[in-house]
Amino acid sequence: MTDPSTVAEAAIGISQRLYDHLTETTQVIENLIAKESPDLITDSSLLQLLHETVAANVDTYFSAIRHNIPVAEIAAPAVALEHARRLAQRGVPMNALVRGYRLGHSMALRVVLEEIRSAELDPDLRLDVLSEMSTLMFGYIDEMSQQVSAVYQAERERWLESRNAVRALRVREILADEGLDVDAMTTAIRYPLRRTHVALIVWYPESAGDKLTAAEGFIKQLAESVAGQGAPLFIPADSTTGWAWIPLASSAGHDAVEQIRGCAQTASGEPWVAIGDPLPGVEGFRRSHQQALAVHTLAVASGVTRVSAAADPGLSAAALLGGDNVAAARAWVGEVLGPLARATDGDERLRDTLRVFLRAGSSFKAAGEQLHFHVNTMKYRVQRAIERRGRPIAEDRLDVEIALLLCQWYGAAVLSPLSPGDE
Repeated sequence: MTDPSTVAEAAIGISQRLYDHLTETTQVIENLIAKESPDLITDSSLLQLLHETVAANVDTYFSAIRHNIPVAEIAAPAVALEHARRLAQRGVPMNALVRGYRLGHSMALRVVLEEIRSAELDPDLRLDVLSEMSTLMFGYIDEMSQQVSAVYQAERERWLESRNAVRALRVREILADEGLDVDAMTTAIRYPLRRTHVALIVWYPESAGDKLTAAEGFIKQLAESVAGQGAPLFIPADSTTGWAWIPLASSAGHDAVEQIRGCAQTASGEPWVAIGDPLPGVEGFRRSHQQALAVHTLAVASGVTRVSAAADPGLSAAALLGGDNVAAARAWVGEVLGPLARATDGDERLRDTLRVFLRAGSSFKAAGEQLHFHVNTMKYRVQRAIERRGRPIAEDRLDVEIALLLCQWYGAAVLSPLSPGDE
């Protein structure tokens, strides 16, 4: 039988090598969970929480091996507990949460096994190390599953008993079912569904704790700023995010969106806001909300613009193209723009120049007037952008315009990391 200290030393070495590649290890586990349990990633905020939860659990597991920490003494990472709470708030079934941990367990075990196989250990030691690491992993996953399930259940019970729970349920039914009685639902949710509506998503990405009271008060301020035709509707999506609708006069349009934007930009507490278009009737109620959700997804992914609206030029297209798969968008942008997709100030200026030039119909004069450049300066900067890209834009101009649009709205989220020599 192999000496336990030898087994422990080898296990520590294996875990250290995997820890040195924590990003890659986390990614393969996250990819499997996202593929096999889509209920856990219904929007960008949940996807980000899943990413951080997987990373925190992998980190904690390897730390337990390196420092010989008993499973019974390991507390679930704070982000894993928050992930469970958010899933409870969104109504994601608890079995989806637990299944996510089982899927993570299976992939993590596969990664550990591959690393053990590649290590230069004698056969008996390999088996002993695998036994040691898999036993700890099973115990860890079992313990974490129990802890997050308990937190989920407690949060789910609290959430269902909270204010507006029934009203929120009715609103979700309206959003999901086009065959409901509009007048009956108007009475049930105490909101005029036959009016024109502007939908909003309000959230506090950097704040901990329950921000619903602040979010609801903020929506009331916005409704007053646009002279809403009745009380706004507000329902919680989770502890930091609210969905809202403001009833407007039938003639309301772009001016209402700009009034909301102006009020939101000067608000204290810095809530983030995504704004849909003002649209009529119950169909408009749904569609404006869909638009606001798309804007919210983009804003969360990019982290760039605190207040944005579906009506902003190019935003809806960027949201549709980027969606929740920002990693794929980043790879595509890099393929289309080449070095011009680098995250440098100089490349950003060249991208802006090229984007305005293409939007102006490839007119150096029109683009120069927009950017306040002389025609010759405009020609020089456009040529520099094309040279930086590394090939002409004539044959794939549409791809270039779309890639530049994604850069404009997603910012660093779709840009290529810096290489040696980039400034």
